[in-house]
Amino acid sequence: MNKKIGLFGGSFNPIHKGHIAMAHEMLRKGHLDEIWFMVSPLNPFKKEATDLLDDDLRLEMTQKALEGEAHLKASDYEFHLPKPSYTWDTLQHLSTDFPQDEFTLLIGADNWSAWDRWYHAEDILSHYAVMVYPRKDHPIDAATLPKGVMLASMRLYEVSSSDIRKRVKEGQSVADLVPESILPLVEKYYGRK
Repeated sequence: MNKKIGLFGGSFNPIHKGHIAMAHEMLRKGHLDEIWFMVSPLNPFKKEATDLLDDDLRLEMTQKALEGEAHLKASDYEFHLPKPSYTWDTLQHLSTDFPQDEFTLLIGADNWSAWDRWYHAEDILSHYAVMVYPRKDHPIDAATLPKGVMLASMRLYEVSSSDIRKRVKEGQSVADLVPESILPLVEKYYGRK
């Protein structure tokens, strides 16, 4: 049976409640069957990220955070692709491995603002649907979007992974920001000096 799958890529360093709430909204607005949280081994734009937790630990937290979420899945698919992992390459591999499924790329407005810098940007638009979700300081006019690109009108989620990492390092509580199931892991992994 063919499925409509949304691909939500990110470092998820760590995954938080905002990511999950956004995924639920995109599932509905995009009429998707599933959303795959594509845990990125290394974003080509974030080569200098020094506080990026080990791939397997970020995957572990993402899997645990999504337990019981029937339509949200954690994926290590990009771990097995050549580095750096470009979205176009990932989409090509997925289309080969899952020819019966239809993939929609889910990206933030900040990424859409830099779309012309993406590897094979035009090819992605020619072959795949793209859904853009709002990000602070990156306004987008839906009327300017090309065919196949949809702006998901939804609330802005102010939670950020970098803020969570900073709070944990400073000994502040992040219980309201991350799923309860991963709170001990977030405190353990990001609390290290």
